[in-house]
Parts: sequence; C-alpha cells; structure tokens
Amino acid sequence: MSSTTRRSRRRPAAVLALALGATALLVSPLPQPAAAAPSGQEQALAQWIDRDTVVWKGAEHAPALLEFGSHGAHLRLVPGSLSPSERLAYPHLTHYPAFTVDPRDRGLTRTALRDALHATQRTADGRRTTTGVQIPGVLDDLYGARAQHAALGPVFSRDGRPTLAVWAPTARTVALELDGRTVPMRRDDTSGVWRVRGARDWAGKPYRYRVTVWAPSVGKTVTNDVTDPYSTALTADSARSLVVDLADPQLAPAGWTQLHKPAAVPLRRARIQELHIRDFSVEDRTSRHPGQYLAFTDPRSDGMRHLRSLARAGTSYVHLLPAFDSATVPEKRADQARPDCDLASYAPDSDRQQDCITKTAARDAYNWGYDPLHYTVPEGSYASDPDGPARTVEFRRMVQGLNGAGLRTVMDVVYNHTAASGQDPHSVLDRIVPGYYQRLMDDGSVATSTCCSGTATEHTMMGKLVVDSVVTWAKEYKVDGFRFDLMGHQPKANILAVRKALDALTPAKDGVDGKSVILYGEGWNFGEAANDARFVQATQQNMAGTGVATFSDRARDAVRGGGPFDADPRVQGFASGLYTDPNSSPANGSPAEQRTRLLHYQDLLKVGLTGNLADYTFTDSTGHQVKGSGVDYNGAPAGYAAAPGDALAYADAHDNETLYDALAYKLPQRTAAADRSRMQVLALATAALSQGPALSQAGSDLLRSKSLDRNSFDSGDWFNALHWNCADGNGFGRGLPPAADNKDKWPYARPLLADPALRPECAAIHQTSAAYRDLLRIHATEPAFGLPTTAAVQKALSFPLSGRDETPGVLTMRLDNLVIVFNATPQRAQQTVQALAGDPYALHPLQAHGTDRTTATASYARSSGTFTVPARTVAVFRRG
Repeated sequence: MSSTTRRSRRRPAAVLALALGATALLVSPLPQPAAAAPSGQEQALAQWIDRDTVVWKGAEHAPALLEFGSHGAHLRLVPGSLSPSERLAYPHLTHYPAFTVDPRDRGLTRTALRDALHATQRTADGRRTTTGVQIPGVLDDLYGARAQHAALGPVFSRDGRPTLAVWAPTARTVALELDGRTVPMRRDDTSGVWRVRGARDWAGKPYRYRVTVWAPSVGKTVTNDVTDPYSTALTADSARSLVVDLADPQLAPAGWTQLHKPAAVPLRRARIQELHIRDFSVEDRTSRHPGQYLAFTDPRSDGMRHLRSLARAGTSYVHLLPAFDSATVPEKRADQARPDCDLASYAPDSDRQQDCITKTAARDAYNWGYDPLHYTVPEGSYASDPDGPARTVEFRRMVQGLNGAGLRTVMDVVYNHTAASGQDPHSVLDRIVPGYYQRLMDDGSVATSTCCSGTATEHTMMGKLVVDSVVTWAKEYKVDGFRFDLMGHQPKANILAVRKALDALTPAKDGVDGKSVILYGEGWNFGEAANDARFVQATQQNMAGTGVATFSDRARDAVRGGGPFDADPRVQGFASGLYTDPNSSPANGSPAEQRTRLLHYQDLLKVGLTGNLADYTFTDSTGHQVKGSGVDYNGAPAGYAAAPGDALAYADAHDNETLYDALAYKLPQRTAAADRSRMQVLALATAALSQGPALSQAGSDLLRSKSLDRNSFDSGDWFNALHWNCADGNGFGRGLPPAADNKDKWPYARPLLADPALRPECAAIHQTSAAYRDLLRIHATEPAFGLPTTAAVQKALSFPLSGRDETPGVLTMRLDNLVIVFNATPQRAQQTVQALAGDPYALHPLQAHGTDRTTATASYARSSGTFTVPARTVAVFRRG
C-alpha cells in the first residue's frame, strides 16, 4: 500500500460499502485484497498452531521438517490430524494437511521460535518445497497463560521506582535505550516478557526498546529501536516513549480526583453526539483554544454553549472520534502544512478548493485519526504542547469540561488495525514480535480488509492489549464509553472480556464505576473474518443480548434512501421524497416501484423504532404478521436485537455524506429551504424517537454540510470544520469535494453547489436546531422511550395503521400514552386510529409550545380518533 493509503481511512470501494453497512450481513466472504509482500518476504503457508501441531496449506501428507538457524537444526514433523479442540479454534484451517511435532524434538521449540524458521518437505517426485511459518498459535500456547497476567509498560512501585516490561518472546535480545545509554533487560522464559527495574530519577525520561529479532517481512534478523506498545506518554511525533506514571498527582488537573460526573444513563436511553475534536473548535472565533483539547474548557465559546443546550435537552454523551496517538498528523504546529490559496475567493462549485487542499492534505493538521500508532496515549496534535505529558493533563481537562457541561464522554477506539506493519517506521507491534499482532492470511501476508494492516485480536496478547488499553482509558482518564471501529473484525469473546474487565472497576477501588461505562461498535460482517470464519465475531447478530450495542444500518438506509455507495446519489428514501415527492433520477424506478420500495422502507423503519428487535411481531405493509427478523434487509434479517439497547440508531455519522448533503442530492432541487429543514428534523426523529440508543453527527441539527464530501477523513478544516455561528453558513458551497472519493458525483454536485437557494440562512438553521431539541426533550421526559425488554416493547408499542392500506410516506406509531406521526409527504396528512376515538389526546406540550409553529398546528379530533399533521412533520401526541 502507498503511504497515503496506509495513513488514511480509505478502503477499497466494494469492501468499504460493506464495512459501512451498505449491505448488512454477507452470505459468503468477499475476495479479500492481500497486502503486497514486502521485498524479501516469502510466503508462509505453514502455521504452527500449538506446541504439538503444524498445519501446512499445499503440503503432502508425508514427513516434513521445521528448520531453524544456520546449521541444519530442525524439528521433525509427522503426518497427523487436528483434534476437535484445534478444529474449533482454527476453523479456517480444517481442510489443510496437519502434522505433529515429533515428541523427541519438542524441547527445541522455544529455541526454534527465536530464529529464522522454515517448513521443508521432500515431495514424492523428489522436489524440496520450503515455506515460511506463521507462529502466533504456538506463541500463545507456550507463553500466553503466563504473559496475559503480566503488567506491561512502565509500572511504578510505592517507592517511586519504575519497572519497564515488554512482551517479546521471539527476540534474541532486548535492551532499554534511556539517557543515551543502553540498559540490559532480563527475559522471563515462562512468559516471554523482558523487564528492567529503574531508579526514581528515570521518571519523565524518554526511552525506547532495542529489539533484535528475526523479521519475516524482510527475511533477515534486524535490530529495531521501537517505542513501547504500552506507552503512557510520548515525546512529540511519537519519537520516544516517556517513563510516566499516570497516577502522578502533577498530571491531575484541579478537581480531578473528586470529578463530579453527570448521572449515568443506561445505554438503551443514551442519546449521543458524535464529534471530531478539531472540527469542534478550529473555526470557532469565540474559542480560546481552537482545535485543541482545551477548547472544551471554554465555557463561553459558541461550541460549548451549543453542547450545553443539547445536554439540557437530553443529549447524554459526546462521542469523540479517535483521540489516541495516531500516525497521520505532524504534532508540532510548525511542521503542519497549510493551503496557500484564497479558498474563500473561489466559486461555490469550483474544483480549485479541493485541488489546493489535496496538495497539503498529507502534511496538514487534519485527519480523522483512524490510523493507530499508540493505543493508550492521547494524540499530541490536539495538545498545547505535544512534547511530554501535557496531552495527558489536557485530555483530562477536556473530560472535565464535557462533564461540567452535563455530558459523559465516549472514545472512538480502533483496535482492528494498525497504521502499518512489518519494518515500516510507523509499525510498533510488528517490529517487536514480528508476525504475531497482525492478522495473517493463509499465505502469510497481512490482512488489509479494514483498509490498513489488520490486527489479530483473537491472539492472546493482542486481546490483552485491547482489554488493558480500554481499562486504562476508563480508569485513568475517566472515559464513560467506547465505540469500537469495525468491531466485527474482533472476536465476540474479546469484547466480552472488555466488558468483564470494566465491570470489575469500582469507585472505591478504582475511582470509577466500570459498570456504567457503555460499549457499542460497528458490527459489520465482511473480510477475512466474515461469517465467523476464524472465530465468533462481534457482529450485529452475534452481539445481540450481550449489552454491547451495534450500529444499525437498516433504518438509516430506509430514511435516507438507497445506500452510501450508489452510483447515482439521488436514490430517494422515506425522508427524501421517494414516491411522494420524486426527483428526476431514473434510478428511483417507476411510480409503482417507488411505492413498493417506500412501503418496505416503512417496515424497516418500524423495526428500527422498536430498537431493531428480532422477535417483535407486527403487521407489515403487505398485511402479514411478521417478526422483526422476518423483514428483509438486503438478504439479511432487519431485526436482530434481543433487547432494546442491542442496536444503535442513526441517520448520519462521520462516514458518508452528512444528512443535509444526502438530502441535497435526493430531494428535488426546487425544494424550499424551510422544507429541507423539516425533512432534516423528520430524518433525525426516526433515530431520536426510537427505542434503544441513538447517535447523531455533530452539527446535523444545524444543517451541517461538508460541501457534499462523502469521505472527508483527510479533507482538511475547509470542508470539515463546524460552524456554530449561522452567519458563517453551514458548510455548503465551499467548492466541489475532493476528487479522490467524489469525482464520480461531481456532475450531480455542480448544479447543487452553484444554487444559492441550497445554502440555508440563519432562520432555517435555528429552526432545525430548536425542533430537534424539542424531540430530545420529549425523549428524555417520556419513560416509554426507555423500555427494557422485548416483551415490554411488544406490549407498549404498535403501528395501528400498518397493513395493505397504510399511507405511503406516513408512519403512525402508538407508544404507551403517546401517538407519534411521521409525515414525510409534502401534504398535510390525516391518520385515523378508530380504536382511540374518544381518548383525550393532544399535541405534546413541548411541541404545542415549541419554536416550530408549523408543528404546533397539528391537531387531534377526539370524536373520530383522527390525528392531523402538517406536511414534512413529526408530531407527538400525548393522552391527557
């Protein structure tokens, strides 16, 4: 992979579509791109899975050897078979020839693993075949039981003396570089851990490990100077680790030990605002710390004022896009490139903005940060000083600032891949234990289905790193939740181990209540792990019932229309005018086809509103009684959750176009600004008023646009920054989005970006935000939105007008003492629920007296049980 691709969020288009949920669960694995073998790397078709067993793809079932060293040393292999437990542990290897290590040679195993290792065999025709050997399984078997309980990284004793420890079982030697000298380390042969105990004056000093090890990626023994995977602090640009104790009182901002947090909110009631740290403040003229952690300590900034208003309305969490140390952004401000163009001078549909930004994108201060370098250290580019532990203090102050605003904090974590592997300078794990931490394909190449060098969280020590890292963030930084990127590439068992470790944290012992920490992630099913090929994955269906939520793409696609990677972005959905307000795109099909698809979308929305429950039973739009699991979503069950809280609802997130931009493509171009605002609120309402947790992208309530950019991971501040002051616009019309990911849509984008009517004025922005906050308040104050079980939802929630005669574009839901009508049509809608005739319903007071005077005109006729709702409106009625 090129340096640009390796350091980006970019993925192959077909795989990316699946990763982000354009299709839900695959029925068979996709062909996966394998990482190109670096120069000098041979294939590794043999896999040493435990101390007794080797599996060799393509070998003959005849005697073979494991050769190591340069003097003909070897272990003999005899034909064998996999045991039932081995077949269970390695399902993807069950069809390959298996061999047993000769018992007479097993004493050489540990020595062989610290040397160049090859499998060889004489074939029946006399040829000699040779291949490399994958060793993660045997390393786990030999060392895992002891190593998984080892304390790694810098650990301080009560007398202030640090012990530094690193797991490197295959290394020939490991030494510590500190103070310009090399300090020997001692190896524990039972765990493979190397340790050295230091003096108290080591505190605060930079260090690296010097590891001499066989590196299959280059086919030779190397000596690597490498930072600590368990680093607690770093110098600028991650050049050195620092010997830092996170419990040092000097790293605790005032009030840290007595930090008062907002009350914990159960995951099923969580309303989450997804936010990128730099986006939040970099263009906020009222912030004293633009683009930094400390921007969240500016209580009078426009951004913090807005977050507080959302918190008062019912938002409970801020989800921060990756804030751990990443490989992408130069951390010193002097090294960060800036566009040298007058971007504001170009036309709104010009290609010059993106061209200028692209020239500096690889060296500027912007990236989403999905390219991990050190998993458990805050990213330095957001700190006032990246060189040292200031980033620790300022990250903690950020958490304080958010907590003080009434918001708990979620971290976006990316344990499914690393920024690089092999001998790349941005490879940390693979330069310490080559071939262990990365997931390898059957030929020994590194899996890249996630866009980058995949990690093998199924291996003991990579799984341990995940658990230890999450616990550190929760305990030492008081993070309240974690969102796992591409969680389906991790074993379910590993995520549940995280849950168990968090649950063990108590306020008395650890200063935090680990049971209140929420977990959710992307449960997409694709790549080399798809369909549980290697282990039981943490996918949507597999995680049901665990208390760990997964993003649900079902209602997202239904409300927006189509999928994220449609060739024609004008494919419409429930909230974008399908059938009821069609645009000119032939991709939408005939009116009859549109009507059929719209009604099916309404069934998907019904399932979504229940919390994506698999066993919830209702009447679908064809008039049949179905369960949520019986509704089709691209060949997969729409409903997969066992309880509310298993599925997370959303209408937009950082991936793909913002909701405003998607509606810009999909709504007829003539749609008035006020109507675009109303459709934005309607779309957001399908998540905000659902059972279970819901997430929205920061700024969506302000009609946020990224000028139609569908993948803004490296598009800079110009396209990404949030605009809290409506006088600065919403981001629409800042030029054609970067060509690399958007050029195929430029023909559709140009006329939209050039249309001044699509750049909303303050009135529309204020109206949208106020209406959205009203919905949040309704959700927060009505207990019926927090039902705990499928049975409770089945009893309290229904769709009384669902069936063959339901109105296309209108969805009516009854929830305990509420009736909610989603009218996505451009006409006023009447919905008569005869069973409610005579019941005393009225528009919810928060809408009747809210800022949206159009919604306030919604009415109820008691005599007939008829609810009348204005066009493009969601109205909530409450029984008085």
